[in-house]
Amino acid sequence: MGHIVGKDIYRKLGEKIDNTSVRTPWNDAFRDLLVALYTPAEADLVLRMPYRPSPLARVAAITGMDETALRPMLETLCGKGLVCDIWEGNEYLYMISPFVIGFFEFSMMRTGGRLASAQWAELFQRYMFGDTAFLDANFGDAQQVSVMRALPHEQAIPQADHTEILDYEKASALIEQNTRFAVGLCSCRHEKHHLGTRGCDVPDVPMETCTSMGPAADFLIRNNFARPIDRAEMLDILHRSRDMGFVLSTDNVRQGAGFICHCCGCCCNLLHGIRTTGYAGILVSSGYIAHCAAETCNGCGLCAKACPINAIRLEDMPRPVHVSPDSAPAGPDSPQRGTSPRRQRRAVVDTSLCLGCGVCALKCPQQSLHLKKRAQRVFHPEDSFERVILQCLERGTFQNLIFDNPNSRTQAFMRGLVGGFLRLSPVKKALMGDALRSRFLQAIRSATGS
Repeated sequence: MGHIVGKDIYRKLGEKIDNTSVRTPWNDAFRDLLVALYTPAEADLVLRMPYRPSPLARVAAITGMDETALRPMLETLCGKGLVCDIWEGNEYLYMISPFVIGFFEFSMMRTGGRLASAQWAELFQRYMFGDTAFLDANFGDAQQVSVMRALPHEQAIPQADHTEILDYEKASALIEQNTRFAVGLCSCRHEKHHLGTRGCDVPDVPMETCTSMGPAADFLIRNNFARPIDRAEMLDILHRSRDMGFVLSTDNVRQGAGFICHCCGCCCNLLHGIRTTGYAGILVSSGYIAHCAAETCNGCGLCAKACPINAIRLEDMPRPVHVSPDSAPAGPDSPQRGTSPRRQRRAVVDTSLCLGCGVCALKCPQQSLHLKKRAQRVFHPEDSFERVILQCLERGTFQNLIFDNPNSRTQAFMRGLVGGFLRLSPVKKALMGDALRSRFLQAIRSATGS
């Protein structure tokens, strides 16, 4: 390992992580973060691991390590959230954790022992928001595919439209489809707690609100990031989030969503990122959008206050008010009999930002706000396989999934060749367009046997 340490193993590790589905541009803050989380031996192992999920035998073959020595190192990395172990059929597949959803969340979900949680919180915040490099790298080029999507609060959708809600857009349906559940610390809320910037730091808002389902719950429980709960507690947490006006979000997939996030505007890094950069794609919107009925809106402003990304503003609207002939004041400067101008505020939704979460509608006492179907369909990948493929295509790292051995010179050449081709704007635009996207994804599925 010494020869790698001499060439700054952490800089090389940063480059490795930057070539996953989430870009992580290098700077001093990122180096400090990696040094705090990875030992040199762990950094060396992750650096030599394949990019795509692989069984123990393949990881051993590519890294040149004996399986007996490799297994406990991988288990330790999984316990730290720096590697994910995915149960597939009859064996575990190991993959390096991307930044999100990955080692940010898992680091801040850890409990017990002597953990440097306050230090990690400061380092994560400095890297993500010390400047805009991280968000620019992932969303500054109008990228459409993000890790997470908003879920609409079902109570914000008029009853007449309930038959149009697809199951993958219902939090209640996602819960009903699963039998295994877990809950752990909200990584964002935990981070803000240590930074002293948590605006919801009151007894009514617990820290333990990150819920997961199915294989994702198994992973979190297995690695001590969460505790098991039953469906009843899962539904209780959902109802509490509705009452508190939390934004619900989940995996940006139609099938196999593994978690439901319950977060608030003061803590959530995704929502904060949208507010500070204007990149609405950081959290992909639901298939709904907030609509205000101007004729019943009284301009109270509760919806604007509740919106976690400032997508609602109040505007003064001229509104004629009837004036009784008997009560109209006399004189040359008095308003014309019959009507008198008076200004009335009403809520106006910024449709370019609106997430379709429905939090605003939950807070409207006039019931003037509700969610309606978007006129233009929002694209959500079919499953995590599609999402990762499309994320990598947008961010220029797809070639690493095909030629995933970081230790092969031949594959390094092929990564450079294919990567250069895929970065050509016409090629990327064609593959991400509706016309070719489905055929491309189907070809990849057939080639990989997925």
